[in-house]
Amino acid sequence: MVNHPCNSCGACCAFYKVAFHWSETLEGSHHVPVASTISISPHRNAMNGTSDPTPRCAELLGEVGVVTSCQIYERRPSCCRDFKASFENGLHSKGCDDARFGKGFKALTLDDWKI
Repeated sequence: MVNHPCNSCGACCAFYKVAFHWSETLEGSHHVPVASTISISPHRNAMNGTSDPTPRCAELLGEVGVVTSCQIYERRPSCCRDFKASFENGLHSKGCDDARFGKGFKALTLDDWKI
């Protein structure tokens, strides 16, 4: 079984503004908890904490770089669902690298996904 590197990282959740169309809070969509978001424009919401000068999603549990998890994982917005760790699907992710570098971590490699 692969130990998913994201479970000991969380850098992306504490590096980026997590913004998405407000309709993702609706029951027929991902049903992101509206109380977990703020309105940032007429059509966009952001996850609480990610618009701060030092972003950290309020739904991120744990210590970045040690052990992390998302307390709304099944209801997370599309931008979180679409974000992939480097080499998770065999492809490099510059966004993952940037977040990891921003937190002082090394980039993931294919070796980080070995069983």
